[in-house]
Amino acid sequence: MKTNRIKKSLKIIGDIFIPLLPGIICAGLCGGLASLIAQMIPNYSENEMWQLIYQILLLINSSVMTFITAWAGYRASENFGGTPILGGMLGMITSMEGINVIAKILGLYNEEVPLDSILRSGKGGVLAVIIGALLIANVEKVIRSVMPRSLDVVFTPFITILVCVIPYIIFIMPLYGYISEGIVWLFSKACLSRNILIKALSGYLASAFFLPLVATGMHHGLVALYNVQLQELGYITLYPALAMAGAGQVGAAIALWKKARKAKNNDFCSVIAGALPAGIMGVGEPLIYGVTLPLGIPFLTAGLGAGFGGAFIMLTGVASTGWGPSGLLGAFMMTAGYGGHLMSVVCYLIALLISYSGGYIVTNIFYGKKGLKIDTSLSEEQAVFWRANTFARLSRKKPKIVHAGDDLMDTGGHGKTDLLITAAVDGETVPMNQIPDIMFSSGVIGKCIGIMPENGHILAPCDGVISEIADTNHAMTFKIDDNMDVILLVGIDTFTLNGDGLKPLVKEGENVIAGQPVMEVELEKITHAGLSPIVITVLSN
Repeated sequence: MKTNRIKKSLKIIGDIFIPLLPGIICAGLCGGLASLIAQMIPNYSENEMWQLIYQILLLINSSVMTFITAWAGYRASENFGGTPILGGMLGMITSMEGINVIAKILGLYNEEVPLDSILRSGKGGVLAVIIGALLIANVEKVIRSVMPRSLDVVFTPFITILVCVIPYIIFIMPLYGYISEGIVWLFSKACLSRNILIKALSGYLASAFFLPLVATGMHHGLVALYNVQLQELGYITLYPALAMAGAGQVGAAIALWKKARKAKNNDFCSVIAGALPAGIMGVGEPLIYGVTLPLGIPFLTAGLGAGFGGAFIMLTGVASTGWGPSGLLGAFMMTAGYGGHLMSVVCYLIALLISYSGGYIVTNIFYGKKGLKIDTSLSEEQAVFWRANTFARLSRKKPKIVHAGDDLMDTGGHGKTDLLITAAVDGETVPMNQIPDIMFSSGVIGKCIGIMPENGHILAPCDGVISEIADTNHAMTFKIDDNMDVILLVGIDTFTLNGDGLKPLVKEGENVIAGQPVMEVELEKITHAGLSPIVITVLSN
């Protein structure tokens, strides 16, 4: 039960930050490139072209990182069921200079050493904002429940922000400021220790144990820790070490490919060949679910091999300007090390090679060729990877008119790879990259396809069990098997309707078949609210 609560908490943090990742990655890469320009072209300010490029890169970086508390507040409030902009306002307040003025009035500001102030601009960072957004969401629900409908749109947000901002500034920001500083202190003791053995051991353990977090989806919860380090120190030491975990998988996969080739297991060689390029670039999930995790021991040896690269990262003081990409793409972010921007990148690339080698050698030692005997059947996890790739190709196809119940994807066969996805409604398909919400178009929650509906009769897109129906009735999840879920969502941001015009025809726990009616939707209520009624089918990560 305790483990489930921890996992749920980390999932909440992941839900807040995952939609922000495209911007965070972009900002981090731009910040890293700006640092490289300053390192490699010391007199860049004397050249108009280089100065222009440098300033543009910094501007892009600042647009996200300077206001990260506002972005996080917006998403957190939205995730907790509150009005998103109120959470964004609270996040913006956190970083404004006016906080320092208030701190001086209250006697909580240290003029001599501002960073030691009980209250100051930015105190508490994203951790404080997340708690503040939770407070706002709950207070808003209480106020809205007693506020007359005619006065709701004016007075509910006004009273909510007034009620919440005072305890937020006086209590939450200082408290979570000290919690943030404590977290950074603990990591600094390990990551920035003067003891070489402690630094190497902390880097090794961080890299070696990161893969299990990725496999369970709990790694997104670490995003808050990255942000705490970035706000308190101006750089991140933890992320570069964790990025080595994926490199260890690349080495393990190469070792497995060689063994599978000798065993003439061509099917498994194809699975590895399909997942390996993504792993080298920094996307580790295909290698986890398609290659190492199904075999068991290679999943462990990949982590053990990656640990050597993590140890090297800590010993050489590599640090990043942001987080997001790993592998080769992550090199552009690794420019904050104390050895200089360029040296930090070089050390990161060397650490990748060490992790590749470590994963390869440890897997070669501890996993024998007999585990890769010729077998034409794929494991359940490899079948999931195969089906997901098939659906990914579907999500990129050009728009076409479909009718509810039409086959969108049928992998054929009767084995583990069989997967049937049908159209949930009449209308025109919308490719994933054209869905008007970055959470879906970026693919961060899974590959998806949209349909612009012609009517409100929604059918089940697949066979399965209804494992969850959203409280606001805008979404439901179909469990196909232990390894795969399909999520059906009606409209963009339709959770704000609180179920108005959205009527489920099934209950949680009910078995359904593809083409069975599962929801009736009043499309005019969605469009009158200024929202898109697009129906989205997601093959969940």
